[in-house]
Amino acid sequence: MIRLEEVTKVFPGADRPAVSSLSLHIPEGEFVTLVGPSGCGKTTTLKMINRIIEPTSGRIEVGGRDVMSMEPHLLRRSIGYVIQQVGLLPHRTVEENIATVPRLLGWDRDRIERRVAEMSELVGLGADLLERYPAELSGGQQQRVGVARALAADPPVLLMDEPFGAVDPIVREHLQQEFKDLWRRLGKTVVFVTHDIDEAVRMGTRVAILNVGGVLEQYDRPEEILANPANDFVSRFLGEERGLRRLALMPVSSAGLDRGPVVEITATPEEARAVMDAHGSDWLGLLDGGRLLGWVPAAEVGTSPLADLEPREFLVILRPEDSLRRALDAVVTSRTRVAVVVGEQGYLGMLDIDRVAEEITE
Repeated sequence: MIRLEEVTKVFPGADRPAVSSLSLHIPEGEFVTLVGPSGCGKTTTLKMINRIIEPTSGRIEVGGRDVMSMEPHLLRRSIGYVIQQVGLLPHRTVEENIATVPRLLGWDRDRIERRVAEMSELVGLGADLLERYPAELSGGQQQRVGVARALAADPPVLLMDEPFGAVDPIVREHLQQEFKDLWRRLGKTVVFVTHDIDEAVRMGTRVAILNVGGVLEQYDRPEEILANPANDFVSRFLGEERGLRRLALMPVSSAGLDRGPVVEITATPEEARAVMDAHGSDWLGLLDGGRLLGWVPAAEVGTSPLADLEPREFLVILRPEDSLRRALDAVVTSRTRVAVVVGEQGYLGMLDIDRVAEEITE
């Protein structure tokens, strides 16, 4: 979908290129993150794709067409663009902002109204917000409007320049997850600039790590970059938490689960104590037909039927799609020192810290 061949940008008066002979091929439907230190040319690269900045040399293609052969305004109408400060028109309502590109393309009024309603629902904006002005919205709401506006004309490509950098961490994480889910549904080709390596590996299906001067150091799947950094620069840039970042990309379903110290409530107290002894555990999980009821301390398992006990809830219940990083957090903060996994069909098993460590070292 996007192809850069030996692209260089030298700004007047600069003693070195902002981007140096950059070649980057982005297949259709990929979510590519550009990340690197200040001065690595990631925003310059993004802006050259839609000709906000003209390259000094090299070739850029979008959808098989040389961008230099297209009128800049027509090129930009075919590419969605979202920036950190959103760039909404302050004197226009939310509805008018979302409708900006469809109006430029000459869509009729009914079609525009339908599209605005569709986009606002898609990004989670209530209909009551459409008549408001940008200054009346929160930062997170403004970002949603920016995404809706960028998608309104249904462009195949979306360029995003640190779109969530100006919102607080809690809102930012929520917006990241929502947009990644949105991307999965829409299948757009996304190029996403960030300075945050955690955001880069969490969001991207491919990550391009750039060095100062727009030098491409590594371009690969995030899990491959974390497992096999190409050189010392990449290793240093990834930092000392590569293992944790890899865990964030690995689902619980990829790990082998243990049965753990659990029994059905129909088991006898003797059978329950035998299970705890076998696992070296001072607690017991109780099941009812495969449904996890909770856990009880060993001291409460006496001679009475297990069904008479009052189990405590596990504070964290994981799903198979949750990350192993979340599982590790559950393990180290839990009284039971395990992460409990439950799926659609009920209890699936448990992870302990040794099992999580095995996954990251395999």
